[in-house]
Amino acid sequence: MSDAPTRPLKPAPAAQQDQLLDLTVHSLPGAGASNGAGARQTKAGRWKMIAVLLVCAAPVVASYLSYYVIRPDSRRVFGELIDPQRPLPSLQALTPEAVGVELQSLRGQWLLISVGGADCDPLCEQHLYLQRQIRESLGKDKDRVERVWLIDDLAPLRQALLPALHDATVLRVDAAALRGWLAPAAGRALPEHLYLVDPMGNWMMRFPAALDKAGAASAKRDLERLLRASGSWDTPGRQSTGAAAR
Repeated sequence: MSDAPTRPLKPAPAAQQDQLLDLTVHSLPGAGASNGAGARQTKAGRWKMIAVLLVCAAPVVASYLSYYVIRPDSRRVFGELIDPQRPLPSLQALTPEAVGVELQSLRGQWLLISVGGADCDPLCEQHLYLQRQIRESLGKDKDRVERVWLIDDLAPLRQALLPALHDATVLRVDAAALRGWLAPAAGRALPEHLYLVDPMGNWMMRFPAALDKAGAASAKRDLERLLRASGSWDTPGRQSTGAAAR
């Protein structure tokens, strides 16, 4: 092996040092560029989130527009639209078993309401029958509609009616308080009509008096249109409250 002394390394020329320094500096991303890319990613993510929310909310928004803005006027419906609508009152009712029920607890579904005394005269029986037929004819949407019988007296309930009421809501209410909410057409009595309440708890339609099967078919068409317009903002399948038979 040679014992010759190792030569010291010569420093690179100044021009070469400048070139290396320039290459090092230009190979690093600037802080501003990094922040800008992050901001663009955040903005893109925010827009994606907004788009997802709009897609999810679109059916609900469309249903509210259909019901409150584009719904048909009185010339195109069989029932009479109530304007202004009347909200469910804060009224205590009783089930046939004398259990207290707040009337406002019925919100969340469409309510097809009949009114009458507990003895249920032939007109009352006809309305109970038509309520059931209208609801059953709605097919898969029938669980979105609750048929309600509001009894406006203290007479005992006829036992023969129980089989026809197994899927109905039957409640006793104060007659005077009920008249402060629902109202018949001029020259008619309260029990002569069927009444429709929307899932928000607003009485919004009254069907004509002396309703027969042909009229019930027209009432069903009104209800079908309203169900289409209000899809996604009612609660189907609620158990009946105050059913007389279980």
